[in-house]
Amino acid sequence: QVQLVESGGGSVEAGGSLRLSCAASGGTFSSYHLGWFRQAPGKEREFVGTITSSGDITRFSDSVKGRFTISRDNAKNTVSLQMNSLKPEDTAVYYCAATLFYSGIIDRGRYQYWGQGIQVTVST
Repeated sequence: QVQLVESGGGSVEAGGSLRLSCAASGGTFSSYHLGWFRQAPGKEREFVGTITSSGDITRFSDSVKGRFTISRDNAKNTVSLQMNSLKPEDTAVYYCAATLFYSGIIDRGRYQYWGQGIQVTVST
């Protein structure tokens, strides 16, 4: 059983930056591929980005590509989402998630463990 806890959310003006972190406990952290998803009010939860278990491959949705980066520290059991050039449409609750399966990694249904989510609000 893996527990995930996000931190670092908050409010920022458009064009600003935020860094989300996700701390994991339980399980073998380095075995899991990690993903970030977000859910805006009235919308489905959507894929933001992912990083493989070894940290050598990242993948992002088109909406955040070039603005967001993901990194992980397997020694500290943490994964981070650096968000730059934020836009109001990035406003959402952001979730960290973990999966053992690389196949279908952008599909939220492939993730076994989820954090509780954290609010990010971008104002104009």
